[in-house]
Amino acid sequence: MATIYDLKPRFQALLRPVAASLARAGVSANAVTVAALIMSMAQGAWIALMPASSWPLLFLPVTLFLRMALNAIDGIMAKEHGQASASGAVLNELSDVVADAALYLPLALIAGINAPLIVGVVVLSIIAEMTGALGPMLGMQRCYLGPLGKSDRALAFGLLALLIGVGVTPGVWSTLFLLALAGLATLTIINRARRIVAEAKTP
Repeated sequence: MATIYDLKPRFQALLRPVAASLARAGVSANAVTVAALIMSMAQGAWIALMPASSWPLLFLPVTLFLRMALNAIDGIMAKEHGQASASGAVLNELSDVVADAALYLPLALIAGINAPLIVGVVVLSIIAEMTGALGPMLGMQRCYLGPLGKSDRALAFGLLALLIGVGVTPGVWSTLFLLALAGLATLTIINRARRIVAEAKTP
């Protein structure tokens, strides 16, 4: 099932010169990962502190794009500049789920939004990421199957924030939107679990 993750090679190609420049300057991949996490937490705090303001919501898509760029850059630096490490792998996985929670949970504070559904989608998304991370435990690659991977979630939540930020009042439409995301996140968990089990059974 196609996801935005399929565009990652092209995105990485555009960012490869930036990653090379940072590596030459002595910046570590882990530092880039931490920078993305701090930025995400700051954006989430902005939304939490000003849930009635349009500005943090309108800026969320920008933060999500920058986060994806930094995530791609740290991956390039780790793989292509000899900076891969066990600590980096752990930091990368943990920072992803922490950043997701920091960015998306504050949306539950917006008036009219279905807060339990926001929490539910975030929880399902964390389970999906942890499911994908089970691959290496069984000697296989990490699983990134969709339909709601990290990049897809960023697009979905960025769109939700943008619509509310420009003045579209949350209501039935936002509840249905979040229900759809919950369904897609559940399907993502199932797809990743099935793929990992199937690959584990393959000689």
